[in-house]
This record gives sequence, structure tokens and C-alpha cells, in this order.
Amino acid sequence: MGDPYLWLKWVHILSAAVLFGTGLGTAFQMWTAHLRRDDRAIAVVARNVVIADLLFTTPAIVVQPTSGIALIVLAGFDPWASWLMVAYALYLLAGLCWLPVVVIQIRVRDEAAAAVAERRPLPARYYRLIRAWFILGWPAFVALIAVFALMVAKPALW
Repeated sequence: MGDPYLWLKWVHILSAAVLFGTGLGTAFQMWTAHLRRDDRAIAVVARNVVIADLLFTTPAIVVQPTSGIALIVLAGFDPWASWLMVAYALYLLAGLCWLPVVVIQIRVRDEAAAAVAERRPLPARYYRLIRAWFILGWPAFVALIAVFALMVAKPALW
């Protein structure tokens, strides 16, 4: 079966790629649908984004800290090392941004579906939701890029 550390590292890297890739891909799809101002496209994309978060993002969010803690133990890293403490904080920041984003995406999906079904324009509430979604996405995106950098470099920060 091979080295458990290498298998676990593979799982950790793959789940990080799924987490980041799904986040970036769904954000791109949601934002471009919004910019097109096509209510039907927004409804379809928002529905698919909610499904993608359930199928891909959520499991990756669980696998990341689980595999990360196991890797720390197996590698013998100090779990309180400065680079890890910063990574924990950034991951928490990304998660704290992502949780309301999930709720917003569900509401956007529902608002868009209702507007299409009732043949009416998207309400002002939709635009407030998408603005909050956009704003919350940036700190999560930047935080995850920084986590990637910390995982690769493992710098002594202080």
C-alpha cells in the first residue's frame, strides 16, 4: 500500500485542489451569469452552484483539516508552529466567509427560480444578496491562496 504519509498527503493536496477549484469555478459561473442579466441563466447556475457546494466543497472542507492534522502528527511538525497558526486562522476566515455565502447562494437560487417561474424581474433583494456574496468571496479567496503559500513554503514567521 505504500507510505501512509504520502497517501494522506495526496488526499490533502487533492482535496485542497477540489476546494479551491470548485470555489473558483462556481464563483466564476455565478458572477458571469449575474453579469449577463439573464434570469433563467442565473437560476440554472445558482442551482448548480448549490449542488456543487454540497457534492464537492463541503466534503473537501471536512477532509482538509482532518487530513492536515493527521499530516502534522505523522510528519512530526509542531502543531503550534507560527506558519500553522496563521494557516489555521486563514482557513477559519475562509470558512467564516463561506458559511454565509452558502446561505446567500441558496437564497439567490430561490429568488431566481421564483422570478423565472412567475415571469417577473429579479427583486432588489437578489441584488443585495449577490453584492454580499461577491464581497464575502474575496477574503475567502485571498485567505485560501495564502494557505496554499504557507503549506508550500512552511516559513518560520516569528
